[in-house]
Amino acid sequence: MKRLINNAISLFVVIIVLFLILPLPPMLLDVLLVINISLSIMILLVTMNISEALEFSIFPSLLLITTLFRLGMNVSSTRLILSNGGYAGDVILSFGTLITGGNVVIGIIIFIIIVLVQFIVITKGAERVAEVAARFTLDAMPGKQMAIDADLNTGLIDEQGARQRREKIQKEADFYGAMDGATKIVKGDAIMSIIITLINLVAGIIIGMVQGGSDFGTVLQVYSTATIGDGLVSQLPALMISTATGMIVTRSVSEGSLNTDVLRQFGSQPRAIMVAGAALIFLAAMPNTPHIPLLIVAVILFALGSYVNRGMKMQVAMQAAEMQAEAEAPPPEPPTETDYYKDISNVYSLLRVEPIEMEVGYSLIPLVDESSGGKLINRIVIFRRQYAQEMGFVIPTVRLHDGSMLGTNQYIIRIKGEEVTKGEILVDYYLALEPANPLGEIDGIETIEPAYGIPSRWILPENKEMAEIYGYTVIDPLSVMLTHLSETIKQHAYELLTRSETIQLVDNMKKTAPELAEEACPAIVSYALLEKILRNLLMEGIPIRDMVTIVETIVDAMNSTRDPDLITESVRGALSRTITRRFCDNGQLRVITLDSDVERRVVASLTKNEHGIYLSMGPELLQPIISQIAETIPKFADLGSTPVLLTSQVIRIYMSRLLRQYFPNLCVLAFNEIVGSAQIQALGNISIQSAAPGKKAVGL
Repeated sequence: MKRLINNAISLFVVIIVLFLILPLPPMLLDVLLVINISLSIMILLVTMNISEALEFSIFPSLLLITTLFRLGMNVSSTRLILSNGGYAGDVILSFGTLITGGNVVIGIIIFIIIVLVQFIVITKGAERVAEVAARFTLDAMPGKQMAIDADLNTGLIDEQGARQRREKIQKEADFYGAMDGATKIVKGDAIMSIIITLINLVAGIIIGMVQGGSDFGTVLQVYSTATIGDGLVSQLPALMISTATGMIVTRSVSEGSLNTDVLRQFGSQPRAIMVAGAALIFLAAMPNTPHIPLLIVAVILFALGSYVNRGMKMQVAMQAAEMQAEAEAPPPEPPTETDYYKDISNVYSLLRVEPIEMEVGYSLIPLVDESSGGKLINRIVIFRRQYAQEMGFVIPTVRLHDGSMLGTNQYIIRIKGEEVTKGEILVDYYLALEPANPLGEIDGIETIEPAYGIPSRWILPENKEMAEIYGYTVIDPLSVMLTHLSETIKQHAYELLTRSETIQLVDNMKKTAPELAEEACPAIVSYALLEKILRNLLMEGIPIRDMVTIVETIVDAMNSTRDPDLITESVRGALSRTITRRFCDNGQLRVITLDSDVERRVVASLTKNEHGIYLSMGPELLQPIISQIAETIPKFADLGSTPVLLTSQVIRIYMSRLLRQYFPNLCVLAFNEIVGSAQIQALGNISIQSAAPGKKAVGL
């Protein structure tokens, strides 16, 4: 029974289709016609009592079902009219007799008027409103998405609230797009009703005269009554459905149900009601006008306007009394800290840890506060979009707030609740980055640029042009703070990748490669393993946009190993084009290379135990490598390139771990990660001239 109820709608649609083929007895047709009228009334009332269109999101599908239901009964009634001497049940006969009133011409005229009202006025208007609503809803989507991102960045909403608002925007676009197409069904239904009516009338007259042998007057009276009755019982539900269509596509500007909105909005304009009554009295005073109806309606409008006006005055007086009482009442005492934390839910609020948090001093608030013209939030939104496009990872919400314990010019950046860096900004100054060989000296406060550690000076705005002439790179305070924040986020991006974000990335991949996502995750590749590999890639600045290639490579690599680090190396090889593009400059890759003897000795230092493979390198080998890399890195800075160490695939991962603690910005690449078209330029080669034996090994 439960299964039958769950599939009732599907069964109903199948039965409707059968109406087009199977003949129906007049009694069953009468019941179905009454059901159709009742269903149309219910749909119309629902559309009048909802406050927004999405509360009745099934309407486009329901519109198609009711139209098909109505057409199915039209076919059945046509079969009965033509085959049963014009009789198709008591409902059609009663409606036809009611409309014609014994006069066929009047009945036909009234029926034509009803059809034209539906087709030209209601259906045409609903179609146009649905078309405009669909287009405007789609055009407004980017702006609504940006507003959600801005609220998310300012902390007004959380991730769940943002997700719900995005889903609502998507549902609105889908709904109005469906309504735009559904109105075409209503229009076609109106046209089809006219065609069926003409078929019933013409074919009925022909059958009645040829096969029945009746005279023309009798045949016309019988078949016109049946035809008009059939058309009327079809057009009345169609008229209500068309009205409901117009109602639902205009609910975007409403705040409540139609009844509530009408009463509230007319009730707020008592003067307009009384002026309308005065206009009717003026018309009643003119000669040759219907005095009594005009005066009756005028008196009703005056009484209604006076009643509404009196109610508004009482409401205003009550609000004033409440405001005065609130003003005179003593303010409620805020709960003490002890009382506040007696509620255990308030204690749980202390446990929340923000992924990214930025705390600013008092003088930096104008850079953050949008009401004061601050543009930091908008710049963060732009950075999030650019980073997502470049790296394939969406940065979590950045929580911004003021810090009472900070200096007025200071700011702190925290990752997962812990401070990772801080800086100091002079709002009324510009930061001038010192070049290697400045053409002149500029006055300013010496400092260090917080993101890259470049010697700099805070200079006054009037010295900006002169500093640029001398070769300094001049940056405004907002850009300094944003650059520091963005570089910090890039360095710690791998820490921000959570299990839920990994699942989100897989869900996003399902849109382009559903078969791969279904096969691989989590059946073959667990989310924990995928998260570990993606973190390894982000830790070394490798984009994870190409999730399809990453997951395919992981699946293939798992046939030979389950080690996340070794699988990561296989993924890096598959992303060779991405890695080459990221670190090449105009097709040229500047690198530091290892001497063959050094590489051989590094390979010999690899040691394996029960925990895996690690690098056990003696200081006689480690110290020369570190010192020579330190001497070569400034050459990369002069050329504006990222320092890169090029090694063999065997030792890449171990050298990367070793050198990361000494050179955080050094990228270690393997030969198989560089495409053949890249031009490699070696800025330095690490070699060992002599080795002092007997030194203690360093285990890494």
